[in-house]
Amino acid sequence: MLVRLDEFCAMMDMIRSETSLILDDRIPAIKLRAEEMNKVYSQVDKLEAFVKMVGHHVCYLEEELVQAERHHASFPGAISRILAEVPIPSFLRKITRVPSSYELPALYRTEDHFPASCKRET
Repeated sequence: MLVRLDEFCAMMDMIRSETSLILDDRIPAIKLRAEEMNKVYSQVDKLEAFVKMVGHHVCYLEEELVQAERHHASFPGAISRILAEVPIPSFLRKITRVPSSYELPALYRTEDHFPASCKRET
């Protein structure tokens, strides 16, 4: 009975020592890794927000492109060429206005989000 009690005490001491090893060594290492991962998660969140912003700007520019195509290309190319060859008397001609130059809307600057210090040299 005494031998079994001694084995039990030895096992309890071993469990205590491994528990203290885990508490003293492993948990701080896990906590450090968790803090590192929080930084990575923050960067991923920022990247997701950037991709979402770029997506909105691409949709906006695509809508403007569709409107410009509708405005400037009302006839298919073949019909426009045929009509261009037909002589029209000067009194029937409409005064064509020269389209104003297109100004690109202020969207974002890549340099603002990816500074020059982040560039890799190839």
